[in-house]
Amino acid sequence: MPNADIRVLRHQATNEVPEYSDGCFSSIEESIAFAPQIAVIANPAPFHIPTAQALAEVGVHLLIEKPLSASLNGIMQLLETCQKQGAVLLTGYNLRFLPSLQRFRDLLGEGVVGKVLSVRCEIGQYLPSWRPESDYRQGVSAQHELGGGVLLEISHELDYLRWIFGEVDWVKATLSHQSSLEIDVEDTAHLTLGLVSAVNGHQLIGTVNLDFIRHDTTRLCVAIGEKGSLRWNGLTGEVSLYKAGAKEWRELFSHPHQRDDSYLAEWQNFIACVTEHETPLVTGEDGLKVLQIIEAARHSATSGGQMSEVENVRVGKVSL
Repeated sequence: MPNADIRVLRHQATNEVPEYSDGCFSSIEESIAFAPQIAVIANPAPFHIPTAQALAEVGVHLLIEKPLSASLNGIMQLLETCQKQGAVLLTGYNLRFLPSLQRFRDLLGEGVVGKVLSVRCEIGQYLPSWRPESDYRQGVSAQHELGGGVLLEISHELDYLRWIFGEVDWVKATLSHQSSLEIDVEDTAHLTLGLVSAVNGHQLIGTVNLDFIRHDTTRLCVAIGEKGSLRWNGLTGEVSLYKAGAKEWRELFSHPHQRDDSYLAEWQNFIACVTEHETPLVTGEDGLKVLQIIEAARHSATSGGQMSEVENVRVGKVSL
């Protein structure tokens, strides 16, 4: 789209014109007067909904960075407005666009390990090393008022787990600040999830470990099944199988990715939804369901780690 007119909405007036853009606004009113067709909402999570709602009301198609918000407030109204206006809403959980995660999902669907009995998922990276050129204490991840903390910032895992294994019925969680990092949010979260409906008295249980403290950066998901285990490595793009009776892991798929690959695929999906009426791979309702899991985890943590049913924080459904 070489002729696109791209403007940036900033919270303060400025004469600076960011690279690749054609100008700036400092108010939502100016943005609406510009009559945009699409918008990318990438301000801190607590401010997503007011900005998105104002644009949705005039029919602007929205790509909203994950998480959809920092709380459930206003989300149902936004989804209903998008539906009424015929506006696309894609939630930015970009990991779903990785070929390796898609292959992991497909292989499980093909029954490569048979019935899945347990799921174990972990993601960890030392927060100061995320963006070493900047002060981690000033970033969104470190500040409660900007929607920081591992539960919101690394919620990709919650999205892809329910995408692959089904809805979450209940959560048991422990949230803590374990390190000496100068942040006012949790740096570690341990979650146990009850996934999908119980069948014959047995429910698939998953564990999720999220942290800002790990120096050996890790992103793994292992599905343990009756016929072996299937492992996804989100850093290398490898999917490996440990077959029952085997002595080692065997690589089934490998697709190393560059940092921007999944974002480009996400953008292409968004544009196809706008121009060709395709369905977003990650809908607004998907973003809502992740926040419902997060709210249940927070409730569990504050009530002493007791199990919290996700159903208790559901706020209704819409068809997208």
